[in-house]
Amino acid sequence: MTQLYWQTIGSGDCDLVMLHGWGLNAEVWSSIIDRLSPHFRLHLVDLPGYGRSQGFPAMNVEAMATTLLPQAPANAVWLGWSLGGLVASQMALRYPERVSGLVSVASSPCFTATEGWPGIKPETLKGFQHQLSEDFQRTVERFLALQTLGTDTARQDTRLLKNVVLSLPVPSVEVLDGGLEILRTVDLREAMKTLPVPLLRIYGALDGLVPRKVVPRLDSLWPASESVIIEKAAHAPFISHPDVFCQQLVDFGLKFTR
Repeated sequence: MTQLYWQTIGSGDCDLVMLHGWGLNAEVWSSIIDRLSPHFRLHLVDLPGYGRSQGFPAMNVEAMATTLLPQAPANAVWLGWSLGGLVASQMALRYPERVSGLVSVASSPCFTATEGWPGIKPETLKGFQHQLSEDFQRTVERFLALQTLGTDTARQDTRLLKNVVLSLPVPSVEVLDGGLEILRTVDLREAMKTLPVPLLRIYGALDGLVPRKVVPRLDSLWPASESVIIEKAAHAPFISHPDVFCQQLVDFGLKFTR
């Protein structure tokens, strides 16, 4: 049986759907729920195959967006962190009538580094895919450690992310491999040029997976969007810098309150 985990909490006037990153689940937002719930009606989702949304096969971003659609609010701001940013972006591109605004967090329309485009080396992602089948837990732990590298709170942030993974059923190797394949192959740079909804992009200055060099390139490519770089943050700015992060969300959400 396949059933999507979808929890709604909060008392705000704006619906905010929150999508997590690779290997994780909706518990990753637990440290900021109290800050956000007075301002938003939060929709906390485990992506298909992750956490409590078990039984789903590996999916591409289009299939994930289609799977999320039936439970989606009629008109919401969609927030996606890392891999979740690609899914949320696909949602906005394919179903713009259901999306009032988009927030991407430590995400890139193209995660893979190419000539003239900063990102993750293709061989690094290929290596993670190869290692998954050999040592699942160590591969996930290595990826989590990369997400906090360089921050003042790196050790405790990594521990929090690891606890999020271990607190719920872990995704299958097939689902994790499919997620890495999305990071390796998806490129939404051109498609997002004509995004029909407001876009806020939040980055960590020390992020090793989505380098800050991406920011001015996307400022130029998507001039209608807003960008914010949180200093001393890495790939999980909502964990290391919750106050700054949440204030950005609240300010953006005020545009959509009824």
